[in-house]
Amino acid sequence: MEKSININYNQLAISELDQLDQELVTAAKEASKNAYAPYSKFNVGAALKLGNGDIIVGNNQENIAYPSGLCAERVALFNAASNHPNESIETIAVYAASESFDYKDIVKPCGACRQVMCEYEIKQSANIKVILVNETEAIVIDKAGDLLPFIFDASGLKDS
Repeated sequence: MEKSININYNQLAISELDQLDQELVTAAKEASKNAYAPYSKFNVGAALKLGNGDIIVGNNQENIAYPSGLCAERVALFNAASNHPNESIETIAVYAASESFDYKDIVKPCGACRQVMCEYEIKQSANIKVILVNETEAIVIDKAGDLLPFIFDASGLKDS
């Protein structure tokens, strides 16, 4: 039996985002400037808006003992969960740039980051809006689960 999955998203100019989402994008861009990316030269910044209005940022942190580093999205998500454990995550914005090469695409999260975002959606029983940007454009997805439709979850795990 053939089935299909449809993913709805909006692609628009950053200037068309509402003011709060534009502020989140700005925070993600600023966070990317503090990335530790001496090997890839690919600086990624992420910014989360929490339910209380706080903005939490993260950036990629590389390590010569690859894969000991961590992506910007997970740095921000784990920061929020550690320091604001009772606040929901409403939105995440992600931006990437490089001083070493020309990167004009809209960055997309890796599979591990998608999995973590989806698990936080499940944990908080609420969607996390995802905003992926470059210098001028944004892709807006209403829920992280749309980025990973076949999430690995605990539903089939047995209790020990």
